[in-house]
Amino acid sequence: MPVDPMDDIELRSVQLQYPNQRGSIVGQCDLRRVPTDKGDILVAVQGDTTKPAIVTYHDLGLNYASSFAGFFNFPSMRSLLDNFCVYHVNAPGQEEGAPTFPEEYVYPTFDELGAQMLFVMSHFNLKSIIGLGVGAGANILARFALANPDKVGALCLINCSSTQAGWIEWGYQLLNTRNLRSKGMTQGVLDYLMWHHFGRNPEERNLDLVQLYKSNFERSINPVNLAMLIDSYIKRTDLNIARTPSGSPQTTASLKMPVLNITGALSPHIDDTVTFNGRLVPEKTNWMKISDCGLVLEEQPGKLAEAFRLFLQGEGYAVGALQKLGKLSRSGTVESLSY
Repeated sequence: MPVDPMDDIELRSVQLQYPNQRGSIVGQCDLRRVPTDKGDILVAVQGDTTKPAIVTYHDLGLNYASSFAGFFNFPSMRSLLDNFCVYHVNAPGQEEGAPTFPEEYVYPTFDELGAQMLFVMSHFNLKSIIGLGVGAGANILARFALANPDKVGALCLINCSSTQAGWIEWGYQLLNTRNLRSKGMTQGVLDYLMWHHFGRNPEERNLDLVQLYKSNFERSINPVNLAMLIDSYIKRTDLNIARTPSGSPQTTASLKMPVLNITGALSPHIDDTVTFNGRLVPEKTNWMKISDCGLVLEEQPGKLAEAFRLFLQGEGYAVGALQKLGKLSRSGTVESLSY
């Protein structure tokens, strides 16, 4: 029988490359401890600090590495880093390997966590930032922007809730905090965290990603510290913002900067984002529901990266304007530029 010449070919020096490889963000960041009035927090700086600033804030059960590693290592986001410097803020005690807080430690409220951004901006000499937050982190950045509108040029918020916790959420999370304090990461807490991030039946969409997140929840997060963050989250107050009809007197505050309000079509937080959207100024708000995902950062990073890029371009953060924007971000508020 004839011999297939391909049988004699030996492949040498073949190396698999994973463009969305997790963990690589850690080696690219400069880790800083930033002192605040509520203790030190960890901030991971990624990129050239002379360029405009993007500040990220993670969700429950995650930290800067587990929340944003895959997204910022996505090819189109890596190119965006040539134009910006990213400051990944970690909530107190949520970084990997964090020591357990003592029992007498009083965890900051969500308003106090938002106020910590002032210490971050002062530490790095930032005058204006772009916020990118997910879930609990989105709520914290929204609070900061509401209290300091002159310091935030734009916001991209994913699965953001603007209301206080309802009774069902309060009950589930209270049970979670008790289990985390007394038993650690139980199966019940793990199931709730998976639902919180992915929605229902995530195994049917990406089993490998599900296993990765389960492993992170079980091994990388201090359960007692997480219980304190969750307890602070369920005690959050309403943002007290409202959309003011045109021509009526301004009686209620709302976010003054442009907001990109995003959720996933399979996320359990769609209703929260719809309510949030209804309380924002229509001319400065874009609501987007991304299909086929619950955890937008991981399941649809390409669509999110494109939406984020177009949002920034629409607000004047264009490549040709980087030098001017870099000066503006350190001398005052960033205005919309057209090129």
